[in-house]
Amino acid sequence: MRGTLFTTATAALALAAFGGPAAADIVTQTVTYDVDGTTYEGYFAINDGIQGDQPVVLIVHDWDGLTDYEKRRAEMLAEYGVAAFAVDVYGQGVRPTTTEDKRAESGKLYQDRDALRARLAGGLEAALQMDGVEDDVIVIGYCFGGAAALEFARAGADVDGFVSFHGGLGTPDGQDYSEVEAPILILHGSEDPVAPMAQVAALAEAMNADNVDFEMQIYSGARHSFTEWSAKGEGSRYDANADLKSWQALLSFIDEQVD
Repeated sequence: MRGTLFTTATAALALAAFGGPAAADIVTQTVTYDVDGTTYEGYFAINDGIQGDQPVVLIVHDWDGLTDYEKRRAEMLAEYGVAAFAVDVYGQGVRPTTTEDKRAESGKLYQDRDALRARLAGGLEAALQMDGVEDDVIVIGYCFGGAAALEFARAGADVDGFVSFHGGLGTPDGQDYSEVEAPILILHGSEDPVAPMAQVAALAEAMNADNVDFEMQIYSGARHSFTEWSAKGEGSRYDANADLKSWQALLSFIDEQVD
């Protein structure tokens, strides 16, 4: 597997090198906000050394909830020169640690798409209320978060683009892409057993049917969760090559979609 070419630490440093402005200017904060009477806890990062308001990237977490992984991604985006807000769609303090609990929490929202959409919209509203941000927004997500980003796209969210990293790609019954308002970027591994290439093809057909502006980048040999550098030991699915390439694809997409 190509990920063995790099250690986790080396890959993380290489990823950080994509950033432009100095990390010394990065300001972060935990942000609590309410959606329909429930409190959620997000994470905001911005480069305070940049003058003027910045675009903001909304990051949707994996099925384990908002963790240090999404927080580091937010900081990396701030280092690049755009603000980032990692949303929480589970609720403050809800951070499942077992596979059973992760499946249960994500499953609740897969079964209640209206609730998922409401929580994404609430996170977006909280992000746009932060100091130093403008109304140019890109929504990205990892694994479960990638599926959530596509859900937000199908909901017709008024943003500038959507990006899925090794996300769930199935289109729920009764849904389509006719309400999509912005381009979609799919970053996916060719050996992903959770969302295999048949689902990639089906998604392309669904988006073609509704004239969506989309692009797909497929990384040969990459499996599910190929960007998760925290995975260690035998059987790790981390692929440093695909991770680095997909991150650069994201940065290029941001540059293309926001002013």
